[in-house]
Amino acid sequence: MYFNHIVETIGNTPLVRLNKVNKGIPGTILVKVEYFNPGNSVKDRIGIKMLEDAEKAGLIKPGGTIIEGTSGNTGMGLALAAIAKGYKCVFTVSDKQSQEKINILRAVGAEVIVCPTNVAPSDPRSYYSVARRLNSEIPNSLYPNQYDNLSNTAAHYESTGPEIWEQTEGKITHFAAGVGTGGTICGVSKYLKEQNPSLISVGLDTYGSVFKKYKETGVFDENEVYPYMTEGIGEDILPKNVDFGLIDTFVKVTDKDAAVMTRRLAREEGLFIGWSCGSAVFGALEYARAHLREEDTMVIILPDHGTRYLNKIYNDTWMKDHGFLEARDFATAKDIVHAKNGKSQLVTVEQRMKVGDAVRLLSKQGISQIPVTDGEHIVGSLTASTVLGKLIETPEIKDASVQEVMDKPFKFVGMDNTIDVLSSLIDRENPALLVRDELNQVHIITQADLLLAMTN
Repeated sequence: MYFNHIVETIGNTPLVRLNKVNKGIPGTILVKVEYFNPGNSVKDRIGIKMLEDAEKAGLIKPGGTIIEGTSGNTGMGLALAAIAKGYKCVFTVSDKQSQEKINILRAVGAEVIVCPTNVAPSDPRSYYSVARRLNSEIPNSLYPNQYDNLSNTAAHYESTGPEIWEQTEGKITHFAAGVGTGGTICGVSKYLKEQNPSLISVGLDTYGSVFKKYKETGVFDENEVYPYMTEGIGEDILPKNVDFGLIDTFVKVTDKDAAVMTRRLAREEGLFIGWSCGSAVFGALEYARAHLREEDTMVIILPDHGTRYLNKIYNDTWMKDHGFLEARDFATAKDIVHAKNGKSQLVTVEQRMKVGDAVRLLSKQGISQIPVTDGEHIVGSLTASTVLGKLIETPEIKDASVQEVMDKPFKFVGMDNTIDVLSSLIDRENPALLVRDELNQVHIITQADLLLAMTN
């Protein structure tokens, strides 16, 4: 027996039992190892599905060009399908993606355009916007748009879900997966819940992403969005493939916890997997520790392979530089917040407050910088040095509103960032940082806080 093309080998990936990293946690915990797909990721399943559905709908003709915004893995799945069917590929990626992913895409003949990460999705420079623009400019091109293309969800409803049901002989009680485009978790959950309506679906999210809060409150909170490092999960948009009705609960995982678990899975379980796999396992085990019973069976999706992260997660120097190796005994933002014993309660000023009143508040509180709010939203910042300069130049500005003199908001950072990373982010333009704790409370970290943490 032989296959006519490599894409015919997609699917039927194995389930493997975890034995060590889940020690002390009840139940049977299995991982579905998606790097057994030919492109080494779960996204191979949606690449061929989205392309074939587009062909059936007449959206692309022979010799056309596939254009997609990707974190790397979907691009690989589309590239393999394109090779089989004779299409060209142009992919846009954000500059936080690993160089390995970019090199792999180019190795299979794709053109790769690298776009900035820290811009709004609507910004013309974002990898979403660049992909849409190229689609409008290049004749006979297809923009699959994995975020809103429901063929993404359908691929997993038709393949991944049935595979898991069959492999567990219908014994699965809990399903866990990272949430990015939403196709994997929603397609699999839809199928499994049709077989077993009591199945619990656990979505793994990252700090800096909107999903968890949106699920719990129905509010899209832009203050939840800030840069994070983990690739492949979390979003600053709400993709159409994310059906929150199919996801029972979300667990957030820090960049550091995900990175450390990724390394543990390679060392202790022999699973050489990618960064978001570590997120999925760490978050799923956190949930399982509190909720799983001995008779339960949980399946966790491991989306991709470790070769994508050789210069990041599997590079000791990179891990140490980012404070992810325990040997680097630096305090984190979480340590700094907890050390204040509640004294880091955020003090803010309303943007409509008069500058003179804001200055008096700064003096009363003994602080030199303060966030500016509009209702519940942080919209700017005010620093004593900025106000002083403007008052010297224009004394009557004391009667103006704060919004007329405020600077841009302080950056939000993750609670797991270490002092060395935090110190690199604080400068003249960014005199303070904001973090959101486990209870969703916002705290401020200043240069003085860093100095104190380093000398204690």
